[in-house]
Amino acid sequence: MTAGERPRLLLIEDQRKLAAAVADGLRSDGFEVAVAHSGSDGFRLASDGTFDAVVLDWMLPGRDGLDLLRELRRTGRALPVLMLTARDDVDDRVAGLDAGADDYLVKPFAIAELSARLRSLLRRSRGETASVLRCADLEVDPATHRASRGGCELHLTQREFELLELLLRHQGRLVSRETLARDVWQETSRATSLDNVIDVTIARLRRKVDGEEGPRLLHTVRGVGFIVREEAR
Repeated sequence: MTAGERPRLLLIEDQRKLAAAVADGLRSDGFEVAVAHSGSDGFRLASDGTFDAVVLDWMLPGRDGLDLLRELRRTGRALPVLMLTARDDVDDRVAGLDAGADDYLVKPFAIAELSARLRSLLRRSRGETASVLRCADLEVDPATHRASRGGCELHLTQREFELLELLLRHQGRLVSRETLARDVWQETSRATSLDNVIDVTIARLRRKVDGEEGPRLLHTVRGVGFIVREEAR
């Protein structure tokens, strides 16, 4: 992958609705995504050398993800692999990592976290260091999971951090409620109750980020969504 190109991902997931939702979310976050719905098709595509990383489901029909991963490593393919699975036992995680996985994400998960983990894997594979997200004097470091404004640390919940990171990755661009529902709350359809939760979380985050004195960085576009940007002076 050269500078300016969108990273090419291979998603191997047999649940078609989930695969479609994950692929759409990753494409919205700047990735090119190809999808395979079986272990055999996934192995064939992963072996052709055109992808920058693989997102691999553990439980696949015919040939499971662990077997596929071991075979990839036996053939010398060193591309980053992130495993998706419902298995959360320590022994299962160890088995996945021992088979050659570079990272591990347990279902259900937020698209924002998946995207962040993939970007981290790609940086490591290229020997890069994690980049800090900035807007004015606001800084968010995905690698250390710390946020600060004007040099003062912001004490954010996990949800608030995921929300702020997503907004900063789309800095200067409007982020819709649908995107927040999908990528942060993992809901594929909006509901009034979820809109209320989003509003409460945004209000709490705004108090922590902007405080009482400002200048404001977190803005609401009424009825549409939210945007992080520096106010014009």
